[in-house]
Amino acid sequence: MIQNALPYVAFLIFFAGLLVFLEKTLKLKVFKYVPAIVMLYFFAMLLSTLGVWQKTPQITAAYKALKDGLLPAMIFLMLLRCDLRKIFKLGPRMLLGFFAATITIMIGFIVTFAIFKGAFEPGSWKAFAALSGSWIGGTGNMVAIQGALDVPDANMGYTLLIDSINYSIWVMFLLWVVSFAPAFNKWTKANSKVLDEVGQKLGAATEGNRTNVEFVDLIVLLGTSLLVSALSIWLGGMLPKSVFFQSSTWTVLIATAAGVICAMTPLAKLPGSNHLSNLMLYTIVGLIASRANFAELTQAPIYILAGFCILGIHAILLALVAKLCKLDLFTCGVASLANIGGVASAPILAASYGEALVPIGVLMALMGYIVGTGGGLLVGKVLSIL
Repeated sequence: MIQNALPYVAFLIFFAGLLVFLEKTLKLKVFKYVPAIVMLYFFAMLLSTLGVWQKTPQITAAYKALKDGLLPAMIFLMLLRCDLRKIFKLGPRMLLGFFAATITIMIGFIVTFAIFKGAFEPGSWKAFAALSGSWIGGTGNMVAIQGALDVPDANMGYTLLIDSINYSIWVMFLLWVVSFAPAFNKWTKANSKVLDEVGQKLGAATEGNRTNVEFVDLIVLLGTSLLVSALSIWLGGMLPKSVFFQSSTWTVLIATAAGVICAMTPLAKLPGSNHLSNLMLYTIVGLIASRANFAELTQAPIYILAGFCILGIHAILLALVAKLCKLDLFTCGVASLANIGGVASAPILAASYGEALVPIGVLMALMGYIVGTGGGLLVGKVLSIL
């Protein structure tokens, strides 16, 4: 039984590394439906349930220090790839599709929570706010909202459960409907001829960027991100607080703003920010899961049902927007998956329509990182007053 901080942290990071290694080397089909980061959460949660480590003062202090310190750094690094100047090159119709997907997802959360509210335990709105951050942006946004709203670690089990099961089925559905694109585009009267031009333009914009990661890149990015984290925590503690805007909320928003601004500076051209942000993300997810317990997941079926309800409302509303604005299936599908799935899956769906369209999927997913935290907090604010 682990009682000290170092073995506790070392085991979690080693276990995360082992799962990522297995995912990359064995190429098992199970990882297509249950990514390594989801497996990390549930296995760490299982080990916590079995009592492999105890919540001693040492372990609790290490958990808080690492999680609070790494979270703003991770957000900053994650957003360094989100250059707003490139995103604007997507054009008005692509941006319309993306924000239509974002808004319909937010509406789906609000309507679903209003319907199922009586079946959930008190305070469950925080878990749904965290999930909305994931389904607008990505896992990093979900973790950011978890920190900003102080979502109980136990409730994050429900969030990861919906994020895994409902998301996997949604990806399969969107890949299945690719063959119906001509019929859908005919129904919406969409003009999809500009897609290839946009894809080729975005692909050309990234040519010539250095991709090999060197030591100097990593040390500069790591040092800068930790400094941003420290400053964000300090400034967040000085700003005025309310019931919704705690110091942790301000910290997340400051780190987000710093990342978006620095994405338009030479710092963003240094390769390796994605590797470092993923390292921090897996560490934070492992830490959160290590405080949860399977015995507390007593309402799993109703949460999964609510997840499908959110997706159903989102799909219907997005189809109506497509009809009104003459959007094609590619734009709607990739916009939806860029929000719900992020960088891991949006480019895959884009590639199923054509390789030249992959950059569109990547940029839409990166745009989700920018709006995910703010969008999730906005959803949380609405849910808290329902």
